[in-house]
Amino acid sequence: MKYIITLTTLLLLFLSCSSTQKTSSYNQEEMDLNISEEEKNAFNAKDTQDTVRIADDKTEYEIIIIDPGYYSWLNSIAHPEGYYSQEYLENRNNIYVINWNQRAMNPMLYDPNLYEMQIDYSPNIDYGYEVNYKLYNYFLYFQRKYNQRLGPFYPRLN
Repeated sequence: MKYIITLTTLLLLFLSCSSTQKTSSYNQEEMDLNISEEEKNAFNAKDTQDTVRIADDKTEYEIIIIDPGYYSWLNSIAHPEGYYSQEYLENRNNIYVINWNQRAMNPMLYDPNLYEMQIDYSPNIDYGYEVNYKLYNYFLYFQRKYNQRLGPFYPRLN
């Protein structure tokens, strides 16, 4: 009798685990990045300026991004400054930086050519709007260009 109850319990447990289906509110078409030709051209642009200095003149913080195509993408594809609130940018950047740094610390799991170094970003410091805006847009650019996901948010532009 104990054998039958144990077997039945294990069978029910197995069936309940195996019948779980992934459900998502997005279908595959919606999950595609839908990268336009204009965006592809920006990714591959041979900018005369391939280095972007992200700094706020009021603070001493700066980030230097060396990624050909980012400057072109920022000026042609990204939403303009003022589109997002600083609070929104800070919240997203904090999540993206955490995930970026975890990947940078795990070169055996993640491409060390993509995640070369950690980003020193603290949610307790006011870096100003410009730094947060350009950093956030770099994360969008990076995720879209290299097909990466740095957080729970879908890296879309609309």
